[in-house]
Amino acid sequence: MFIYLYDEAATPTLDLGGITNYIKDKLPSSQIEVRENFITFHLARLERRGREEKMSHLAEELARAKVRKLGAPLNDLFVPLKGEIGYERRRLENQNKRVAGILYDGFVLSGILQGLLPPEECALNQVHIVFTNQLFGTWDEHDRRYHARVSIYNKPSLISTTGIVEAPAKPREYYLLKQQYTALGMYDAAEVGLKGNFRGRFIDYNDERMTRVMKGYVLQALMHQLTGEPFCTDKSCRLYNAHWQEEVIRSQVENPYDLCPAHERMLEALLS
Repeated sequence: MFIYLYDEAATPTLDLGGITNYIKDKLPSSQIEVRENFITFHLARLERRGREEKMSHLAEELARAKVRKLGAPLNDLFVPLKGEIGYERRRLENQNKRVAGILYDGFVLSGILQGLLPPEECALNQVHIVFTNQLFGTWDEHDRRYHARVSIYNKPSLISTTGIVEAPAKPREYYLLKQQYTALGMYDAAEVGLKGNFRGRFIDYNDERMTRVMKGYVLQALMHQLTGEPFCTDKSCRLYNAHWQEEVIRSQVENPYDLCPAHERMLEALLS
């Protein structure tokens, strides 16, 4: 298997060297290549004129992929404003800057990035895993709204360093106290005070545990490629699909084992 890891430079605590060593331990026969930011890397392969045209097209596609209402799916007929396209164009020119406050449709975003992959890197044994600070979500037909996600497993797979902070829910007491602070008009005090009170119980921006946590999400992307099923129901397994921050910490940081016995056996069988 050929595995391409794409860096996200805005998060200094994300160590792709550590993740590479982890993958080599799990899949010793794999070949791994670490690359810079996905868009920057693939645009650089184009001639100058083609690169400019592609950037303009990408800027419009990204503006269309922006979620405008959490309670409404994307409308294919929507025409973004010139200012929105211009914003995306400026961001394409500075990919290492952290994105704030914008949620994209995750599957549409993955599809846009797929268009940059060269045909020779699209074989079934080639896996592209993109780390990004973009926040993305998926539309849920059950409650008819978007939900922020940490990862999308596709070609390429996307793993968000912003999503790991914002998507899994924090402890219930956190939200109760935040409501009380907000009711008193103490918005700034809520952010500062609550982070201190609940330190260690959720993954924060530039968290020292970022690399350890992301190893599990990379493993999920690889299991999706190998078996079509990235998740496990065991809450201590790296493949557990956590929806709460405390579940993330249990499955990725405080786990008594790396993979559950069933998935250890499955991985051994796949490698034999």
